[in-house]
Amino acid sequence: MYKVIFIDIDGTLRNSKRELTKRTISAIKKVTQKGILVVLCSGRPQKFTEDVSRECGASQYVITSNGANIYDYKQSKNLYISSMDKKACIELYNIAIKAGVRLVMNVGPIKVVSKLRKMDGSETELKTDIETFVNENNIEQCLIEDTDFEKVKPLKENIEKVENVEIKNQHKSLIDPKAPREGTIYYDIANIEVNKGNAIKKLCEILDISLKDAIAIGDDYNDISMFKVAGYNVVMGNANEEVKKYANEITLTNEEDGVAVFLEKLIK
Repeated sequence: MYKVIFIDIDGTLRNSKRELTKRTISAIKKVTQKGILVVLCSGRPQKFTEDVSRECGASQYVITSNGANIYDYKQSKNLYISSMDKKACIELYNIAIKAGVRLVMNVGPIKVVSKLRKMDGSETELKTDIETFVNENNIEQCLIEDTDFEKVKPLKENIEKVENVEIKNQHKSLIDPKAPREGTIYYDIANIEVNKGNAIKKLCEILDISLKDAIAIGDDYNDISMFKVAGYNVVMGNANEEVKKYANEITLTNEEDGVAVFLEKLIK
């Protein structure tokens, strides 16, 4: 019997409208009632991931910022954190400002941004100079982003020159020329050793669970590190062919409740 299931959020757990369906929530509830932990594992910041975890009834553990943070929200406790190199954060800020795009910094439960885009309280605008902020805070992940593909695309070369960090995930259009250039075009950037796979290894060690008893479900390139260490891999039908190579099983798409379909079958 599997003991833990690690599930990505965007493109996996939620549909294209960023919704959790009733079927998905119900399936997660049934799985947890069987004593199986469900852990959301996302490139998103801590507070966002916690909110989705609570909404779907998953466990108290969340893996955020592409594996830079493991958080237990019932105990309000960081189980693991990998803070970014401070010099690298300053360099990334300068790259973003020079290009006229946004820098987003995941700092614990919040997002601190070089320029506000949302006025709903989910973002905090940087009010000090970048050097002061970086020296006073632990940054887990940076995003360089804009809705203009042509502004973001050329920045990859400069980002890759920044020492001690690397790109962990990026908008599909930056990899696949056939992918639509819609929404926010982004690069996720964190410390070199950070990835979802390393984070699920650390959490399994903490919980004394064998990786053989772990299932990973995802759809994108940043989920491959999970697939390399988990005992069983489920890839979404909406994933590209490169990601599907790591699948033990391919479920339906996120528009077709692919996660719920797999979970319902698992507990039968």
